[in-house]
Amino acid sequence: MCIILSSERNEVDDNILLTLNKPKWLIVAANLMVVIHVIGSYQIYAMPVFDMIETVLVKKMKFTPCFKLRLIARSTYVAFTMFVGMTFPFFGGLLGFIGGFAFAPTTYFLPCIMWLLLYKSKRFSLSWCSNWFCIVFGVLLMVLSPIGGLKQIINQVKTYQFYS
Repeated sequence: MCIILSSERNEVDDNILLTLNKPKWLIVAANLMVVIHVIGSYQIYAMPVFDMIETVLVKKMKFTPCFKLRLIARSTYVAFTMFVGMTFPFFGGLLGFIGGFAFAPTTYFLPCIMWLLLYKSKRFSLSWCSNWFCIVFGVLLMVLSPIGGLKQIINQVKTYQFYS
């Protein structure tokens, strides 16, 4: 059994939708949902960066705040991130590496810790147990995800060639 498992390869891409073949309508619908999600979430996560760029341009470089400045600054940032994403296609590994440090705490265990501190649930109640389960799961994810992401990046860098 161990020999069979060790000889198998992982045939699933970082983007699982690329490995699917049918039904076509479901793949198209899933890709459409991904595009809608990315458009919305990119705006949310990039907004602090947009604000920082515009603050530097207006306060330190003395540009006048206007629509044209916002359009050029934001478009330049989007083009830069697109260039970096195309240049270094280790997105799955990078997402696991950075996501373990950034998204696991803010998504899994910090809200649970805040809930327990604010509402002071009774010990061993359903709420208390479920929050502690999420805390332990989130901490494990925060520790293991960067390790797996770094391993994946290292494996991909070995065979990587720019723009091939």
